[in-house]
Amino acid sequence: MSFSVEERGRENTADYRLYFKNAEGKYISPFHDIPIYADEAKNIFHAVVEVPRWTNAKMEIATKDALNPLKQDMKKGNLRYVSNVFPHKGYIWNYGAIPQTWEDPGHRDRDTGCCGDNDPIDVCDIGNTVCSRGEVIRVKVLGTLALIDEGETDWKVMVINMEDPEAEDFNDIEDVRRLKPGYLEATLDWFRMYKVPDGKPENQFAFNGEFKNRDFAIKTVKDTHSFWKALISKNTDAGELNWLLRTVLQSRRRAQLINGSITNRHR
Repeated sequence: MSFSVEERGRENTADYRLYFKNAEGKYISPFHDIPIYADEAKNIFHAVVEVPRWTNAKMEIATKDALNPLKQDMKKGNLRYVSNVFPHKGYIWNYGAIPQTWEDPGHRDRDTGCCGDNDPIDVCDIGNTVCSRGEVIRVKVLGTLALIDEGETDWKVMVINMEDPEAEDFNDIEDVRRLKPGYLEATLDWFRMYKVPDGKPENQFAFNGEFKNRDFAIKTVKDTHSFWKALISKNTDAGELNWLLRTVLQSRRRAQLINGSITNRHR
């Protein structure tokens, strides 16, 4: 299964968008149309890289935009960049999201006591390769960290790219601790401190900042997949989320929406 991307607008501007296409060249939503599983029997998932390692621009899947392209997040009218919090440079992993998942803001997690953050579940790829923005990779889940971001549960799933030459050596969170000493501590520190330069307090964590293991993380991912299913089945309030442009729509209607509301606006 292959995917490609199409850039529109200039980087580091509010107009920049990165659209996704399938192997047939048709526009798709990275939120809804890329399958969650690369290999369901082996619990291998797809992940969409939003932010390549060492970069600072806070890119994200635009869940409220038609076709859900990648765009740079904005706060109070300004483009968002993460600060370099010593000794880190930008994001310290390839950062992205697992498609066809959703952290339901109406569901209070039994373990964290907080509701979801209204986004696809986040991943941190610890592999050695620096990926490209918009790259779709196959990943193995290793564990997860439960960040509490302004009162919302914001899971950070630790994964490794299946194409990484060391992927077979990593099967659970303790393998990260053993083979990449200091990486989990750096991850915890990064998420705790990254908003402090913006004048915000340190972030908090459930489980006292403990990383949960592979089985816990896989269950969490699958739970968010079930929330996504409820979302697209209209069993859950979608709010402002845009899921109407999934490829299940008739091709004529889809073409009208692409050529009208998207092409003309973002050229």
